[in-house]
Amino acid sequence: MRKIGNYGKEMAVGALIVTLVFLVYVGLPPAILVMGLVMFGGIYLFSRSRGMAMGAAGGKKTIVRKPEFLTFDDIGGQDQPKRELQEALDFLVYKDKIKKLGIRPLKGILLTGPPGTGKTLLAKAAAQYTHSAFIAASGSEFVEMYVGVGAGRIRDLFKEARQQAVKLKRTSAIIFIDEIDGIGGKRDGGQHREYDQTLNQLLTEMDGVQGDETVRVLLIAATNRKELLDPALLRPGRFDRHIQVDMPDKNGREHILKLHARNKPLAGDASLVKVAEETFGFSGAQLESVMNEAAIYAMREEAEQIAMAHLSQAIDKVMMGERMDRETTREERERVAIHELGHAIVAETVRPDSVAQVSLTPRGQALGYVRHHPRQDSYLYTKTVLEEQIMIALGGAVAEEIFYGGRSTGSKGDFDQATSIVRTMIESGMSELGIVHPQALTQEQWSAENAAILGGLTDKTRELLDRRKASFKLLLNHLISEETLSGKQLRDILSGEAA
Repeated sequence: MRKIGNYGKEMAVGALIVTLVFLVYVGLPPAILVMGLVMFGGIYLFSRSRGMAMGAAGGKKTIVRKPEFLTFDDIGGQDQPKRELQEALDFLVYKDKIKKLGIRPLKGILLTGPPGTGKTLLAKAAAQYTHSAFIAASGSEFVEMYVGVGAGRIRDLFKEARQQAVKLKRTSAIIFIDEIDGIGGKRDGGQHREYDQTLNQLLTEMDGVQGDETVRVLLIAATNRKELLDPALLRPGRFDRHIQVDMPDKNGREHILKLHARNKPLAGDASLVKVAEETFGFSGAQLESVMNEAAIYAMREEAEQIAMAHLSQAIDKVMMGERMDRETTREERERVAIHELGHAIVAETVRPDSVAQVSLTPRGQALGYVRHHPRQDSYLYTKTVLEEQIMIALGGAVAEEIFYGGRSTGSKGDFDQATSIVRTMIESGMSELGIVHPQALTQEQWSAENAAILGGLTDKTRELLDRRKASFKLLLNHLISEETLSGKQLRDILSGEAA
């Protein structure tokens, strides 16, 4: 069919050339020929663009991705979600057992959690675990300006999944839709007909109105904004399981790092346990990036193995961004050093052994930074811990006030962090206001309590840094000359030992 179409085009072009030669032969004026060619070209382009638009509006071919499979053993740091998912998938694996007990097969599993935590990987492993046909798509692929296209693509997606299962001689198929909030958002009764039709078609397919009993289809979807999804999509009978996929803990981070280090030569001093300790709050995707960036640093230095120094640089790169070749004046450099030392000294005083490094190396938007490493993962915080965190955030600005008599714009991010923590304290009943609903407070009450908390902690921070003024100057000279200061050097000087 494609060859016939090509022959037709060639015949049309040939006929056009013969016609033009004939018109020139009979003496038609050149101006009329040019106008005719322009009109013909315009008509051709218009018909072509209209045909493409109509094809997009009425086409039923859905864009699907078929990634390579992997097993649950290849996924680190998500033991609880893996157990929950495997339990749900057993309904596809052990069909005879569930039939005896009269259990209704699951229709949908919703994976929720922050970006980069492994939701897509879990869906791929689910297909391997159940020996199912697997098709993946993104919610954005169903969004079109033409009404009915999204609904048609949903139908095609389920149809393609069943056809793939039959082709592969399998009795089940898994459809994975990433970022399902793109098509499954709450309906507000407005004029978004295309979104509503797409969502309605998805609900219809999940209800099995047009289902094929010979192939059991399981829908797995992922989102990091579960609160935006339509209630009709979340009810039992559609998404029967909601599995939370959170950031990995310390043991999980170590497992992930080991998985990504399998094909990388590590030096003897490279400690993945230490890297796991220093990467609190990192997602699986960020940890993979740490290992990859460390290998890149080793390649730049033409090293045969990845050393701990490369891993440390990679953590800074993922956390703060690439190192910048930004020129600064001596006064600006000194102010940045004082600012960062203010953070570091306060942190080391209220939380001993918490500072990993102080650096004047510009990265991303920061002219300098302090890297901390928590001794253990924490998910609940007391009033004392939150107040200490506020003091650490205020340390930079207070240090500038002590040495320069004023602040700089470099404290803006610190103040945002401090006020955010204050808000958490008030909403958690840790302020003088007691237990109160946030909406019951006026703007004046918020401002007054915020000023009271920050004012008191600013005074405590100033007293702390005043007591450390002698050590501060020694640390300042070292940091300016060397550009970096390790946590051990900081502790040695603060304790009165020689650096």
